[in-house]
Amino acid sequence: MRILFDHNAPVPLRYSLLNYTVATTAERGWDRLSNGRLLDAAEEAGFDVLLTADKGFQHQQNLAHRRIAIVILSRGNWPDVKMNIPKILNAINAARGGACTLVECLTGVGTFIKEDAP
Repeated sequence: MRILFDHNAPVPLRYSLLNYTVATTAERGWDRLSNGRLLDAAEEAGFDVLLTADKGFQHQQNLAHRRIAIVILSRGNWPDVKMNIPKILNAINAARGGACTLVECLTGVGTFIKEDAP
């Protein structure tokens, strides 16, 4: 599975995703693309999942005809994300093209995952 980290996804998370191919928008030269153009570029390059902390993403884009899945972190700061790696992995593994999944990244224990299907 190929995962693209948006500019606001915490890069240290990639070291918990060793079974996946991970790239960042900065590495690809896409860190200045608008959300729609970013999705186009990611799909064209064969990415399966876009990982972002942009909570407005699901409301800004029509994902119905997209091949890529979106996983949104409710917080992008590393201490909160680090505490929620198992939930993030579950969301990535369950991700389906055209769907957007919000993972609540709260400090402490939490199990809430919300998915908006197309």
